[in-house]
Amino acid sequence: MSELLCPHCLQPLRGRYEGDCPHCGRSLENRNPEGALPLGTQLAGKYTVGPYLSADGDGLAYRGILNEEKKFVLIKEYFPVTLCNGRSPDGALMPKDGKEVLFKTSRMDFKDLYDDLHNLTPATGLNTILDVMEENNTVYAVEESEKGMTLTHYLSLRSRTLTPAEARTLLQPVMEGVALLHKSGLIHRGICPDNILLPIDGTARLTGYGTLALRTGGSELKSQLYLGYAAPEQYSAAEFSGRYTDVYALAAVCYKMVTGQTPVAAPQRKVRDSLESAHSLEAGVPTWFSQVLACALRLDPARRMQTVPELMSALTDPNVANAMFERGDNQISTRKIMAVSLVVIFILAVLLFWSLLGGKNGSTPAPTPTPAESSEGASSYTEIETIPDLVGKRYLTEIKDSDLYAGYRIVMTEQNSSEIAQGIVISQDPLAGTLKTEENQIIQLVVSKGPNLAEMPDIRGFTQANAIKQLDERGIQYRMQVIENDGTFAEGCVAKTDVVAGTKFDAGKTIVNVFIAGERDDTLVASTANSDDDSANGDNTAE
Repeated sequence: MSELLCPHCLQPLRGRYEGDCPHCGRSLENRNPEGALPLGTQLAGKYTVGPYLSADGDGLAYRGILNEEKKFVLIKEYFPVTLCNGRSPDGALMPKDGKEVLFKTSRMDFKDLYDDLHNLTPATGLNTILDVMEENNTVYAVEESEKGMTLTHYLSLRSRTLTPAEARTLLQPVMEGVALLHKSGLIHRGICPDNILLPIDGTARLTGYGTLALRTGGSELKSQLYLGYAAPEQYSAAEFSGRYTDVYALAAVCYKMVTGQTPVAAPQRKVRDSLESAHSLEAGVPTWFSQVLACALRLDPARRMQTVPELMSALTDPNVANAMFERGDNQISTRKIMAVSLVVIFILAVLLFWSLLGGKNGSTPAPTPTPAESSEGASSYTEIETIPDLVGKRYLTEIKDSDLYAGYRIVMTEQNSSEIAQGIVISQDPLAGTLKTEENQIIQLVVSKGPNLAEMPDIRGFTQANAIKQLDERGIQYRMQVIENDGTFAEGCVAKTDVVAGTKFDAGKTIVNVFIAGERDDTLVASTANSDDDSANGDNTAE
């Protein structure tokens, strides 16, 4: 058996878990709830069970220690409360009478899931499963535990919503990870801001893994669904979830990031769909981006965007999104179809009226129109005026005050762009080719102001809140990362940035990494202090 380690500071202990740690002074008493594994329990001779963290329908979660490497991990224990009677004196789980078979099959589902994740990870955008083992008539999954914060916490710290580009960049690795899950035949079903981690070093990662029964309403386990992010098919055991289920959740997370609001929960939407578009909540969200989210958030899985790569491409490139819309995947194409249908109905009605009128006038047949007359008549009925394509044109010289667009009312707003030259139209609403429905119809244009050149302020030593305020005021994109604190910095304050103060840069292309000093690490402080003492003693001896 390996030596006992303090679950707080990872230093070796002598004796049992009792009293206070002689190194950090924290209590070693077991405060885990009744039924949970006691503090200090050893698993497979490799892991130490630490404090109890949480519970869901699948089981219990503990902070743990990988003894040999002296590092923290997350230990998940399969312990379905709906199927268990508790734990025997030796720690083994006891299934309820009559639930033995169900307990065994669902335990197998839990093990199969984490075995697959263990074989699949480490991978971009996915939190790594380090180990899976069977003990105590149950299964344990060991997951990596990284310092950082959840996306929920990160969003709560910001004073403004993320731009679509920022949201897309942050979610990119998570989307890649989910696409890999799907390729391996796995569906996550629990994607939400609470289950997206932002480690202090590296990109966003997805955690919160769970079995199908946990993520399905009305299943044999106590389900855990995330309101606003769970797709409608997850609320019934009679419906099937698939890749499109995770597409819905990813779009919901992106919606939250760019609007600041959680989407209306699926059950409520099925009664009355009051979900507002992202563009209507946040004017800075382009119409095409908003429509992509709407397509991915459709209640009917068959009409929803089906795969994560499709979602990734459509959220990145407006041309891809517009091509998708032209295929009939959004409301704009539906309006086109309705408009053309009305024109066809009108033509048929006129022709029917003409034929009836000819029949009433006697037996004299109506004169056959000449080709010229036929052509002229057809054009009078079928000519449709559509919205012109203004994207890519220069606003001042090609659009403003131009007689070509005298039948429209042009409304222009400006937006910084790192890719589009100043004065060029970035996007328009309605899209080109849409049916013109009224005289002097409004066309809203977004025109490039060119790149947003910002000067990096000196925020070293600022509190996290004040640093965010300074960066937001300058329109600077940033990523907050927590780093270890050896006592040199004040907790929660900026230790450093990867862009030097005073540097001018394109704020639309650059994401500044801001390193926040984490909780004061007493073991590092003590080590530093001991080193200083040793140096001082050495100097005195030399004298």
